[in-house]
Amino acid sequence: MEGQDEVSAREQHFHSQVRESTICFLIFAILYIVSYFIITRYKRKSDEQEDEDAIVNRISLFLSTFTLAVSAGAVLLLPFSIISNEILLSFPQNYYIQWLNGSLIHGLWNLASLFSNLCLFVLMPFAFFFLESEGFAGLKKGIRARILETLVMLILLALLILGIVWVASALIDNDAASMESLYDLWEFYLPYLYSCISLMGCLLLLLCTPVGLSRMFTVMGQLLVKPTILEDLDEQIYIITLEEEALQRRLSGLSSSVEYNVTELEQELENVKILKKKLERRKKASAWERNLVYPAVMVLLLIETSISVLLVACNILCLLVDETAMPKGTRGPGIGNASLSAFGFVGAALEIILIFYLMVSSVVGFYSLRVFGNFIPKKDDTTMTKIIGNCVSILVLSSALPVMSRTLGLVIVLTSAYGVLILKMPKNTFL
Repeated sequence: MEGQDEVSAREQHFHSQVRESTICFLIFAILYIVSYFIITRYKRKSDEQEDEDAIVNRISLFLSTFTLAVSAGAVLLLPFSIISNEILLSFPQNYYIQWLNGSLIHGLWNLASLFSNLCLFVLMPFAFFFLESEGFAGLKKGIRARILETLVMLILLALLILGIVWVASALIDNDAASMESLYDLWEFYLPYLYSCISLMGCLLLLLCTPVGLSRMFTVMGQLLVKPTILEDLDEQIYIITLEEEALQRRLSGLSSSVEYNVTELEQELENVKILKKKLERRKKASAWERNLVYPAVMVLLLIETSISVLLVACNILCLLVDETAMPKGTRGPGIGNASLSAFGFVGAALEIILIFYLMVSSVVGFYSLRVFGNFIPKKDDTTMTKIIGNCVSILVLSSALPVMSRTLGLVIVLTSAYGVLILKMPKNTFL
């Protein structure tokens, strides 16, 4: 009987592993397909010839798509963990949701941690150096020569970073234990390096999020149709049409040798056409879209921003008054054992909305900063180098999102979820 029970337990464990692997593969496949369509929408269109540069661009495209899919998974895992916990609490004995368990959630976070490290330290540097490589002088040009140069550059970069960390460790904590721990690359060095990058991501989020929260109203105002109060759109369209016709007549009358004036007029004509399209869109919009959607979205943004600021302020007061309110890493109730919010499913839904709002605001704030303004992708006109930079930036922001959400008190994260992606780091780090 004991032998049969042991075989049955092994079979159940095998089936659960196969089921979890299949679910992980399906989720990642969906994210990869969506990421591929997003990147190809912005990627600069090139010739379809099967030359060397086209192959290099295609490989870099696949690696960038993989990184963007990992970033999307890192963002979605926290809401997925929260909603899974509430579903398990609501239907604890339901047969059809038994696949949704702590083992699956924990495995997804482990995979997200592994793939984030892989993309950040291997795939993205390889894609960048591979894209910029030409092969060493004296060697036969080709894909193999470019791969060889890329691998050499990666090894030199790894040695440089390792040397910088050793020097920093010697200056800050010069003892035998700290220096010896750096030799343990897998258990200490890589998690420590990833935690440092996560710290930079948190600082970047703290810088970008307030800017993004203020910019969200402007961005939504540009995307939505504003109400027409005391405005005559027909008159404005008539005036802009006359201005467009006047510019076209001036362009047709100018000589082609006057390049400076022609360039200025063409740019002015393009701006007039853009303004005319906006006015026509406002005219064609229905009364519901103008008078209901725009105010509702603005009120919703105001409510979400107010709730976020209020939660952060309350959490800061709790941290100042009560030491036990500090984040305790991986301590918590666990998957399906207790609700994450005092308001139950409604509170969990609010937390998920705040997580997405925080991520969108941070991305908007990131592109609003002058330093990263050139990173803004343009439809059908974004180089692969800029796409790689965007993917790395989004990966850093998405990886730091769970830590920032927990630290600011926006969410209460699960035992098996919180910390596996970001806080899987040495004990002497403060995160």
